[in-house]
Formats: sequence, C-alpha cells, structure tokens
Amino acid sequence: MANGIAPIHTPAQGIAMRPLLFAACAVLAFAQRPVTEIRSATAEATFDVGGGSLVNFKLKGGLNPLVWIGPADRDERLRPMAHFLCLDRWGQPSPGELAAGVPYHGEATRVEWKVDAATANSTTMSARLPMAGLAVTRRASIDGAVLKVEETVTNTNKMGKIYNMVQHPTIGPPFLDEQTLVDSNARKGFMQSSPMPHPEEPSVFWPQALREGHAVDMRRLTNDPMPNVVSYVVDEPIGWATASSPTHKLVLGYIWRTSEYPWFNAWRHVDSANKPLARGLEFGTTGLHQPFGVLIEKGTIFGRKLVTYLDAGATTTRTYVAFLATTPANWQGVQNVTYKDGVITITERGTRSLEVRSGSSF
Repeated sequence: MANGIAPIHTPAQGIAMRPLLFAACAVLAFAQRPVTEIRSATAEATFDVGGGSLVNFKLKGGLNPLVWIGPADRDERLRPMAHFLCLDRWGQPSPGELAAGVPYHGEATRVEWKVDAATANSTTMSARLPMAGLAVTRRASIDGAVLKVEETVTNTNKMGKIYNMVQHPTIGPPFLDEQTLVDSNARKGFMQSSPMPHPEEPSVFWPQALREGHAVDMRRLTNDPMPNVVSYVVDEPIGWATASSPTHKLVLGYIWRTSEYPWFNAWRHVDSANKPLARGLEFGTTGLHQPFGVLIEKGTIFGRKLVTYLDAGATTTRTYVAFLATTPANWQGVQNVTYKDGVITITERGTRSLEVRSGSSF
C-alpha cells in the first residue's frame, strides 16, 4: 500500500454476469477489470473502477445477489453493472442531447473513477462528469454485513444545474429465481408504460401494478415481465427495499432517507425462456423515466418533485445503507425494516425477525 492508498487490482475469481437481452454487448470477464475491494470479518464489497459500479456485495464465502451487465460505451472499460449510479439523469437524453453524445442514465458509468484513499474496510472514490459539469465523491465503508455509502455531488458549472440521481441496484440469477421475493415500504405508484401527460392515472399501491387493466403482483417475477418499470413513493422518513431468496436463504436490503431519495422504482426483465433475468431495486430523486424537458413540464407526481437543483459551486451529500442476512427456512419475505443505534431489524411477514449489527446508524 503506497501513501495509504490500496492498489487497484483484479480479483482472482470472476463474478458470473448475464447480458441484458436487448443490449448488444459482449459479456466481459470480470477478472479482467480493475476494482477496489473492502472487507469485514463477515462480508465483502467490490467496486468497479471503469464506471464506478458496486459489482459484488456478499457474505464471506456466500452468493453475490448483484448480477447484471449493461452495454459498453465506445471504450469497453466503461459500462453500467450490478448496482450502478445514474447521474446526472435517469433514463434517456433528449434528441438533441443524444445527438451531442449524452449517454442514457448519465455519465457516471461512462467515466473512469479514481480511488483516492482506501483501507481494508473503507474506500473513497471520485469521478468527474465533463458534459454535466458535476463531480462526485463516494465514501464507502463496511462493518459486519452492513455497507454504508455516502456520495457527494458538486456542481462545477458557473450556472445552476438541474439534475437527477438514482441508485440502480440490480439482482440476477442464481440469487434471482421464481421464488425470490421483493418487498418495500413503497406506497402509491404508477406504470411507466402509461401514456403522458398523466401516467399516474390510474394509480396503484405497492406491491400492485397493472397490465392491460389486470393486477400484477410485483413481489415475484414469474413468466410475466410486464409492466417493465413501476415507480412508487414512500410516505415514511426512511425508505427500504429488500430481495429475499428462499432458495438460497439470503436477504439483500437497502435503506435510504426519503428526503434525499423520495422515489422507489421497480424494474423487471425475463430472458427468452421467460425465466427471471434481472430486477432493479432502484431509489432516487425522480420517478419519471423521461428527458428533462418532459420532467420540467410535468413538475410533480403525487406531490413529489421529478427533478432536483444544485446551485453553481454547491455541494450536496446523499447516503444509503445496504445489508445482507441469512434467513431461516420457509422465509415469507419482509414486513418491515428498522435501523436504530447501529442495529438493523428485519421483520418477516409473520412472527420472526432478524438483526444485523453495525457500528453506527445514518
């Protein structure tokens, strides 16, 4: 370790990844990519440097739920993977922006990240987004089976900046199968497939969605990939989402402040054999998958803003926590998650509960 900074390296063993079917891309061998890793006595996390994605979060000797790979940019080293950061937008650019080279979901996964400092259980990474005029610094630390991530965004422009910031965790096989259960304290929602200008009509309530007027249960993904994306708001100060695999007796969860991330966006996809391929447990500053012009014209949905603003030279920080826990047999999914005094309590849909401990809350 030179100057207190851990060297970027490649792990000895790769992480199995599957390509998104509609993305024309080759699957890269993860072992060939530069990463930075942090570990505790019970868990480990790995961040990809070519795009900044969290590509591995697992219990020691266990299964990594975060499995997904997106299309490469012109530079094969840069691509969204597993849990990636959407910044400065969520979704597609406008036609003019697209012609100018602005990428889908923003630049954060299309630039090289720099490892600024690292210890065995913490890392600090940073990146600059030249087209958006934003700089982002990520501080990640692992304590037990709890991963805490703080991300600070600075507007380096000489004018104020409208932007969005969405976390895009994506689970995949083998953790994801027909038995995997997704739970959240999300509340009111709408289908992204509904027509503008009022996609929130009709509304739904988690875990319900609609397809051609019929109810769809968003907790499981069987042979019904639609609706593809459904966005919900969370009414409580703290939002949470979990994915439980009864097959593998493992639960992955996320916790965030709704003052920072008011939206929960559920994304689903199946493969050509109608088997579960990917599920996004996304949370962020917007719930409408449209260019900025559309978001500004729409303004709000369910009283929540669809864009956020950062003044010239201003800085803002958002935080989330990810956690893992082994579940008992016949696990029925999650009813509630609380985080207090460094203890995450996971309450089952029944009478059982689990505790995951870390050094501090957020």
